[in-house]
Amino acid sequence: METIGLDRGLEQQARHARPKEATTADESRTALANFHSILFETPPADISGDTVQPPPFFSDLNLDQIVDAITAGREEYRLKPFFYIRLNRLTEIAYRQEVMRDLEHEPLFAGVQSFSERMRTMRHHLAAAKNWHYKFSRERWFLDAVETYCVAVGELRRLLEQTPPASRGLRAVREYLSQYVESDRFQMLRRDAEEVKSGLSAIRYNVRLKGGSVMVHSHGSEADLTALVEETFAKFRQGAVKSYLCSSPALPGMNHVQAAILERVARLYPGVFQALEAFCVKHEKFLNPSLVRFDREIQFYVAYLEYLKPFRRAGLKFCYPEVSDTRKDICARETFDLSLAGKRLPENAPIVCNDFALTGPERIFVVTGPNQGGKTTFARMVGQLHYLASLGCAVPGAEARLFLADEIFTHFERRENLATLRGKLQDDLVRIHSLLERATPASLVILNEIFSSTSFQDGLFLSRKTLERLSRLDALGVWVTFLDELASFNEKTVSLVAAVAPDDPPRRTYQIVRQPANGLAYALALAEKHRLTYQRLKARLKT
Repeated sequence: METIGLDRGLEQQARHARPKEATTADESRTALANFHSILFETPPADISGDTVQPPPFFSDLNLDQIVDAITAGREEYRLKPFFYIRLNRLTEIAYRQEVMRDLEHEPLFAGVQSFSERMRTMRHHLAAAKNWHYKFSRERWFLDAVETYCVAVGELRRLLEQTPPASRGLRAVREYLSQYVESDRFQMLRRDAEEVKSGLSAIRYNVRLKGGSVMVHSHGSEADLTALVEETFAKFRQGAVKSYLCSSPALPGMNHVQAAILERVARLYPGVFQALEAFCVKHEKFLNPSLVRFDREIQFYVAYLEYLKPFRRAGLKFCYPEVSDTRKDICARETFDLSLAGKRLPENAPIVCNDFALTGPERIFVVTGPNQGGKTTFARMVGQLHYLASLGCAVPGAEARLFLADEIFTHFERRENLATLRGKLQDDLVRIHSLLERATPASLVILNEIFSSTSFQDGLFLSRKTLERLSRLDALGVWVTFLDELASFNEKTVSLVAAVAPDDPPRRTYQIVRQPANGLAYALALAEKHRLTYQRLKARLKT
């Protein structure tokens, strides 16, 4: 005869379940502290962001690759839309920077991760409560979900009280939790869960197997023979020996025999199981919507900080930029292209950092130099920095001062689209015209080798007209071009050059340096290296 506790069988079932994900929402509202969102100081109308699409420049700047890497493995949280929403107010950016700075502290970060793990477990339990076939099994899963939720909420409150945050966002969460945990509703939820679980844990029953029949009855004063058997055979024990016991594989869920036994146990203890059923009905919508939203939104910070860890271990620097919506004198030091660094880091390949700055009337970087020298990477990097800063994130670099643009516009080379019946030059002109019509003095414009499909003279003419328009607009920009003549267009243009090794011109350094355009000097150095200058050729022909 075996005497077993009810919880043991159900917990074994829980360990081997593989439920589908489920979420629930509590529609009721409680008058608690004012907390709406850990992501938005003033939440937008669609706080979920689920309908937001990636901006049109995302793939040009490789931001799609960065967001894919950040959100990998966290698909259940639907984080990508949050990375598509640029903030347009400095106070909103500061709000996020404060939260992310708080989470840079390991105790807070680890505590938030622990809360999220418990909430994930709770969702799995809720999924099982909806999906399992047997009634008592569903109800026990639901009870487990509530218990896990209560622990998660209580531990998060304790964390924020013992490790006080500095950010407005997490302080608001702490105040909200303090009131919520002490509210009558939460206290009743926790108390009811403890009482029902205590009643279930106190159940003891006996199962008697005889032939092909299974009999279930209440546990009385029957002796537990386990201790007696162990004591009798203890004298034969001779130290550690190899075990020849075979363990039967645990089956996921509850089979029909276990369910039949449990039904008979419920008849023996009707009051306990009626209390379990009543609990599930009474607390069907136990989840607090603000905390469910917090659990999702906090992953924006957790995922980003986790993404930065390998870069920081490699010695690369990140900073919280100074962001302005009026000053256009931008700068950054020891910065790099985050998407390219993400590809090179696993290969242990070196990652080149660069500096840049615009001061006074300067507005547009004109980047020239040899092909494959890092010019396009530099342009993408400037766009990435400004976009990540507009999300309230730390950006690559030892320090940075950036501009809060009203919009980012990009023009990168695209394959000809036969459906439009336009050639490449016409497509460039249409796209540039649309860009200039929409750009404002507060925009950031990034152009990469436009008008490369036409002749030198036509390309230079069109480029000068475009640059003249951008200069009048006073917008910030980066222009990667093969036309050295644009580098000294006016006082608003700054010449940057993709450097090469002085003693080995074919070797790129991937450093983008501030100096006059020197495409001719590079060509002469390359010709000299291969003995193809006029003087070299003349001397060789004489011999």
